[in-house]
Amino acid sequence: MSGKRDKGPAGNPWVNEPGPDEVQGDEPAEQLPPSPWNLEVQPPPSSWGGSATPGPNGPNGPDSPSGPGGPGSGPATQTSSSWGDKVGPPSLRRPLPEKKRFQLPKIPPLLIPIGAGLLVVVIVAIVLVALSGGDHKAGPDNPPSTPVSTPTAPKSSYQPPSNAIPVGFGVSVVPAQGWIVYTKEKAGKELAVYPPNDTANARAFFWVRQKRDVTANAYLLGIVEGETENEVAQLGNVRNLPCPRDVLVECVAIDYSSTFTKNGAETKIKGSVEVYRRKDGVVTALDFRTNADFAPKAEADAAIMKKSVIDSL
Repeated sequence: MSGKRDKGPAGNPWVNEPGPDEVQGDEPAEQLPPSPWNLEVQPPPSSWGGSATPGPNGPNGPDSPSGPGGPGSGPATQTSSSWGDKVGPPSLRRPLPEKKRFQLPKIPPLLIPIGAGLLVVVIVAIVLVALSGGDHKAGPDNPPSTPVSTPTAPKSSYQPPSNAIPVGFGVSVVPAQGWIVYTKEKAGKELAVYPPNDTANARAFFWVRQKRDVTANAYLLGIVEGETENEVAQLGNVRNLPCPRDVLVECVAIDYSSTFTKNGAETKIKGSVEVYRRKDGVVTALDFRTNADFAPKAEADAAIMKKSVIDSL
């Protein structure tokens, strides 16, 4: 022993150095198993021109399905773009709803002939109005005026005297002596007789008046009710008269008596009404009324005047 520390073999005692037999070339790296994420994924078939799987000459090669000779050849697959120059890729958006066009409501087949018939009626009405001249004033409130025919008096051989007073429709009355026209009446002709030196209180009246398109019986009852309205009256029965002329179709009469009070004095009245209806619809009424104390003279005069009226009918 020399007293010196044996340094041992040179080098780091903690590191094993390979021996000459152990020196070898680079050991190959450990190989990992293939990852599924590294596998090539084939694209799905294209709906625009066949499969997008590249062929031997490329995606658009002649031998590829989408190439010029492939089954999916077409205008869109012969361009450099997978969708064509003028064809865009399919949109993922929903297509906009089509705008609803205005449509007329469906008409039931049953209404078609009815509507056609109404249309024909309207057209015919318009044509008739146009042909007739059409009155623009006519309407619900203004119906077209129709001419009213005035009945003409039937021909008669009767010739009224010069002093006859015309009433209407060819009828006239000849006043008895002392009877004068009562000017206050506006309908028909009324004659009156007065006591001497007294023109305020008539003794008797004889009134001839006319109406159209009523029955003789209805006209008679209306006159009697008006004459005795404010009086205590006793009415006789309505009786049928024999019509004195062929032109007459209805002849009726009634007698009555009444009482009224004026200025505290009571006056008794006797009266009668005769009505005659002609074939042309003209109705003539003879209304006679007298004070009871003057009745004999007034009735004789009234008979003369009645005959003149009947002769003129």
